[in-house]
Amino acid sequence: MPLIQEQFFDIGANLTHKSFDKDLELVLSEADELGVKRLSITGSCLEDSRKAYELTNKFAKSCVSTAGIHPHNAKEYSIEVFSEIKELLGEDSVKCIGETGLDFNRNFSTPDEQIRSFEAHIELAIDINKPLFLHERDAHNKFLEITSTYIKDMPKSVVHCFTGDIKSLIKYLDMGFYIGITGWLCDERRGKHLEELVPLIPLEKLMIETDAPYLLPRDMGIDNSSRNEPKYLQHIAKKVASLREESNDLVYSSMYMNSLDFFDISI
Repeated sequence: MPLIQEQFFDIGANLTHKSFDKDLELVLSEADELGVKRLSITGSCLEDSRKAYELTNKFAKSCVSTAGIHPHNAKEYSIEVFSEIKELLGEDSVKCIGETGLDFNRNFSTPDEQIRSFEAHIELAIDINKPLFLHERDAHNKFLEITSTYIKDMPKSVVHCFTGDIKSLIKYLDMGFYIGITGWLCDERRGKHLEELVPLIPLEKLMIETDAPYLLPRDMGIDNSSRNEPKYLQHIAKKVASLREESNDLVYSSMYMNSLDFFDISI
C-alpha cells in the first residue's frame, strides 16, 4: 500500500511580504511537496488584508486568509478603515480576524492606539462569530485584562507565535485559547524554554506556523539572512512531535485537524 503523506497546516504565513512577489507559486508548490496542504495568509493592515484575500482567490485550493490590523499598525485604525476590514471578512475565504493584539516591545503604535484597535477587533469577532488571530508581546497583563472582559463571549482564538513562560501558557489555556508554535522553538538562544512547555499544551489546542518570511528555524543550519518559507513547517512539526509522548502521526493529524476546525474548513 502507498504511504499516506503527512499533512500540515501553516496557520500564519505572511505571504503578502515583498520577498514572495516573484516566486510565490514555486514557494507554495515546494511546501505542498513537503506536506503543507493548507495555509492561512496573515493580514496585518488593510492593504495586506486585501492582498491576502486576492491570493486566496488565486490559490484557492490551499490558501485562506485573515483580515485585521497588527498592533504595530494600530495607528492606522479608524472607523472607515475598519469598515473595509469588516467587508473583507464577509468573503468566504477570509476565515479569521487579525492579526490583532498588543505589542509593547517596540510600540510602533502607542499603547492607547493598540488597545482601541484590539478592542474593536474583539467586538467584531463576537458580532460576526469569526475566530481571532492574536498577537501578544511584552503586554501580557494588559492583554489579559482586555480579553478577560470579553472572554465569555469571545469565539475561538489562537495566541499565535507563543514565546512566553509557563505562567502565561497556563493562563491562556485556562481561557480556552489555542496556542500557535513557530520556529522560535528551534532557536537554542531564546526558545529553549519552550521545549518544556510544548508537552503541556493539550493536543486539541496545539497548532503550528512558520510566520514566514520571519522566524527561520535556527537549528536547520540555513543562513540566518535567508527567508523563512512554508516548506519549513515540516521541520517545526517534527520538533514539536519529538517533545511529546504521543506518536508523530497522532501529533501531526491532531494539529492539522485542529487547524481545519479553527478556520472552519471542510476536508
